[in-house]
Amino acid sequence: MIKIGIVTVLFNSNDVLEGFFRSLQKQTGIDISLYVIDNSATPEGSELSEKLGADYGIKTTVVFNNANLGVAKGNNQGIELALADNVDYVVLSNNDVEFHSPDMIAGMIAEMIKRGAKASVPKMLYFGTRIIWCAGGHISSLKATSPHQGDLETDRGQYDTVQVTNYAPTCFMILDPSVFEVVGLMDEQYFVYYDDTDFVWRMNHSGFSVLYVPTYELFHKVSFSTGGNDSLFSLYYATRNRLFFARKNLHGLTRWIAIAYTVAAMSVKSIRFTPDRRKRVFKAMRDGLNTAMIAQPKH
Repeated sequence: MIKIGIVTVLFNSNDVLEGFFRSLQKQTGIDISLYVIDNSATPEGSELSEKLGADYGIKTTVVFNNANLGVAKGNNQGIELALADNVDYVVLSNNDVEFHSPDMIAGMIAEMIKRGAKASVPKMLYFGTRIIWCAGGHISSLKATSPHQGDLETDRGQYDTVQVTNYAPTCFMILDPSVFEVVGLMDEQYFVYYDDTDFVWRMNHSGFSVLYVPTYELFHKVSFSTGGNDSLFSLYYATRNRLFFARKNLHGLTRWIAIAYTVAAMSVKSIRFTPDRRKRVFKAMRDGLNTAMIAQPKH
């Protein structure tokens, strides 16, 4: 039986955990080991994860960090545990997601094997709706953005073709361990946001493609743990890391266009912000332009 290591990072996630565990428990044809990395300030999520693991019969390893070390660091902790256990595939997964097809993970892996892919993602919908959140996507070098294909469109089957996609977030991504051997781990300098954009960018430039498998659907309770895309936390890291990504990965004229576009776009956007949000944006831009880049070791 295929051995799957599922990595999930908690941050004040208690309210969504049971649905996540219930989804995992329904999966068939695979042997699941779950690695829960808890970045919360208190251990309630860790304790709840241990209880749910026992209740649903899921082998669960819990690491309580007792501090928010960032989703990139948390993912790396889980990836290293999974690889040490010699899993056949690693799944990076948010815990604010649910999925109902009992053969989803096994079916996505079957498509990967059939097509020679080393990574795959499902179709992702806003929780409780038929509205698309992500049906694949692409990374725009000129804007340093990674827009989702189909975002906010009603799903009518318009993105139901299995195909390679240039980008998808790691809120549910199945990966062959060989990817980490070549690409390395997540860049922890991002903390949160753009860590997956950076990782997929490095995958693309290392010869790995992400297979979009819309046969299977995932429902995402978007931005549950970070307070939503409009929170000060999200605003800061999304802006800072967009500039950091451009500085790190883009070159020549493309880099400067992306930086200039980002600064101009966020400056104009901030005009309508409250003073505290405007201040946060400009701090994010300063930090994004000045944060030192540290070489990341490979696994």
